[in-house]
Amino acid sequence: MSSPAHIVIPPQSGRALRVNRGDLVTVIDPDGQQVADLWAFVEGDPLDWLSTSQTRDITERVFPAIGDAFYSDRGLPLMTLIADHSPGPHDMLFPACNGPMYERYGYPDHLNCRDNLLAALAGEGIGPPCVPDPVDLFQNSPPQWDGRLEVLPSINPPGGSIVFRAEADLLLVVTACAVDFHPTNGGRCTEIHVKIEKAKSA
Repeated sequence: MSSPAHIVIPPQSGRALRVNRGDLVTVIDPDGQQVADLWAFVEGDPLDWLSTSQTRDITERVFPAIGDAFYSDRGLPLMTLIADHSPGPHDMLFPACNGPMYERYGYPDHLNCRDNLLAALAGEGIGPPCVPDPVDLFQNSPPQWDGRLEVLPSINPPGGSIVFRAEADLLLVVTACAVDFHPTNGGRCTEIHVKIEKAKSA
């Protein structure tokens, strides 16, 4: 059996990765407090993608738990969370950071996860009809008692990780969140690592 592939995603960047059904995907935060945005796509006509709203509706959870599947826009299971070596939570409410968001805070032309996603997809020849919201791994943004949504510093420790099993052949995009002006990522942006272990042959 071949050794697992190990991919390094530099700070404030993104990468497209292909996995097959049954593969194990481990997303690792080596330095701690670094959010990773995760998308999954099923190529075809029409294109399908991981939907956080469908996932919340089907699992009836705001945050994913071990054993939960992540569902597509068409309601199909794409990935299952099989292990979580982090304190979480993993946000499924916020969109990816984007250019207009940074402009509102006075940072024009800032690197952002939305653009990194689109660039990664363009490199694979894909132009999505819309930009899905990601699963924001390691993002600490629990709803407040008064209904507000607040992004707090990530509490993920160095080496914290989460493991998924692919339930279909997928194109994944993972970004290392680009927010560097807010304590989301502990006040700095660092690498994210992804390990892909191929499914064992029957």
